[in-house]
Amino acid sequence: MGQWNRRSLLFPLDLIFMVLSYFLAHLIRFESLAFLNRSDDFLIPLAIVVLCRSVVFLFSNIYRSIWAYASIHDLVEIIKTTVLSSLISNTALLFYNGFEHLSRMIPVIDTLLLLGFLCIRSLSWRLVRDQYILRKKQGVGIPTLILGAGKTGATLLTELRRHNDLNLNPIALLDDDDSKLGAHIQGVPVLGKVDQAEELIRSLGIQKVLIAFHHPDGKLIGKLIKTFESTHVDFKILPSLGSLFFDPPKIQQLREIRVEDVLGRPVVDLEIESIRSYIAGKTILITGAGGSIGSELCRQVAVFHPSKMILLDSAETPLYEIDYELRKVFKDSGIQFSAVVADIKNPLRISSVFETDKPQVVFHSAAYKHVPMMESNASEAVLNNVLGTKNLADISRASGVERFVLISTDKAVNPVNIMGASKRVAELYLQTISPETKTKFITVRFGNVLGSSGSVIPRFREQIGNGGPVTVTHPDIIRYFMTIPEATQLVLQAGAMGEKEEIFLLDMGEPIRILSLAEDMIRLSGFRPYTDIQIVFTGLRPGEKLFEELLLDMEGIKKTHHPKIRIAAPLEDRDPSSFQARFQALIDAAKADQEEVIFSCFKALVPEYRTHKDYISEEASRKIETNG
Repeated sequence: MGQWNRRSLLFPLDLIFMVLSYFLAHLIRFESLAFLNRSDDFLIPLAIVVLCRSVVFLFSNIYRSIWAYASIHDLVEIIKTTVLSSLISNTALLFYNGFEHLSRMIPVIDTLLLLGFLCIRSLSWRLVRDQYILRKKQGVGIPTLILGAGKTGATLLTELRRHNDLNLNPIALLDDDDSKLGAHIQGVPVLGKVDQAEELIRSLGIQKVLIAFHHPDGKLIGKLIKTFESTHVDFKILPSLGSLFFDPPKIQQLREIRVEDVLGRPVVDLEIESIRSYIAGKTILITGAGGSIGSELCRQVAVFHPSKMILLDSAETPLYEIDYELRKVFKDSGIQFSAVVADIKNPLRISSVFETDKPQVVFHSAAYKHVPMMESNASEAVLNNVLGTKNLADISRASGVERFVLISTDKAVNPVNIMGASKRVAELYLQTISPETKTKFITVRFGNVLGSSGSVIPRFREQIGNGGPVTVTHPDIIRYFMTIPEATQLVLQAGAMGEKEEIFLLDMGEPIRILSLAEDMIRLSGFRPYTDIQIVFTGLRPGEKLFEELLLDMEGIKKTHHPKIRIAAPLEDRDPSSFQARFQALIDAAKADQEEVIFSCFKALVPEYRTHKDYISEEASRKIETNG
């Protein structure tokens, strides 16, 4: 109804423009009004032109635009419609009076004049709105500073101008690009560099800061947080636009700064076609599909349009949630989704799933990963992380699976806990059976992921919400972190690169001090560490190390063509028969719930494994030697 209302308003005006442009074209061409006396040369051709143009205009899209948001797209639509109507009308004129009475200049002048009238008609309200209405509102609203004067900042500035209801008045921009200093963007000056933020916030009375960097740098964000804390301004950030799946910047995307922004993880550069080549049109099985990594794997695998996705998990509620989400988001993709409640420790159930669905690629992310809890539940850690992986791997190679990708952890390197040792044994098992099968067994090893279930971030957030204190186990403890999307994207990339028995190491960047992370999270919540929220140290938990590694001393490392992925060289001195014997002894000990035997079996299978008690003693001795 609204569309026809607009037509009823604009179409009569356009009819006047058609008549006026045709009249003026003749006047310009002949420089007199004599043509008005010859109806055959003007009035009848005018009627033909207006009729042809009217039909074309009514069936075009030019009456569907909203005046206030007229844009280049609308201008292109006007040009297309006008030129098409000119071609049709002039073709009709040729049939009416032939070539001898048709001036070649009149159609050109007529078309140009009509284009001018239509552009003025369409853009006039936009010009009036931008130049007068918005100008009246300058100086009104919350004084706002935008950090970043690039394309992202300029787009954000445009959005702010359109959303008057936000009551924000952008009065300056800051950018570290020297060429932009002193320039104006949409009338707003670029007053200085980002490190001048504190000075300008105080001198200009800024109350809100919007961060609009294309690729935010974590260290810079962390420094800005401390500035904002001292100046007591409100601040928000526009997420990076360089991720794999992104939208143009919008006001709705502005959000509070998160800990991921402080870490400033760079955007992952993916080889899209190589990933698509082994996923598109295939049947994909993802274990642990309801978990943090598993659910994100589901989302990103679905983007590459497999024919079927089997989501397997023993926990029904998170499995239901990811299944529901995928069916809703990808309802028109043609992908078949199958949610399977199953335990990887049950080989008969897993075999049944493989026989029914015949997966071609397996992503194995199901695991018990809570370090302190697994220290007191060693047999369950072995049965799930080791036996469960064996079950899946054996059934995969028997079923002719093309690729099997194991999600491992940095805790598998020089492990001092049951969880890490169990994942290391799982890695070794895949390397042992890999030469005997056509299935490509690939391991991807990385550190902590931000926001995953059981990680430090949700715990800190809860403690801050309760008013503190925030508990940190040790002032010197450090960890490698990456975001869940980054980790899963690199898992997909490594899956495309793997051939056999490789262990891929993901570039985790610089390690992060957990104490600094806690302080930043307190500041992000609007509090001051040690003043509003206290931080207390509780001591290392069972199975916890001061730092984690991604590489064993004896593994060596090889580069790949991807800058964020490395390969650990496989161990050469392996005896498959003796490994299988020790491996089976570990499984038997776990089934019998013999904890001490499990520890000794781990030491036999993983020579670098130490109990957490031994690790604490060694660290204490090292500290005494250092201080002495």
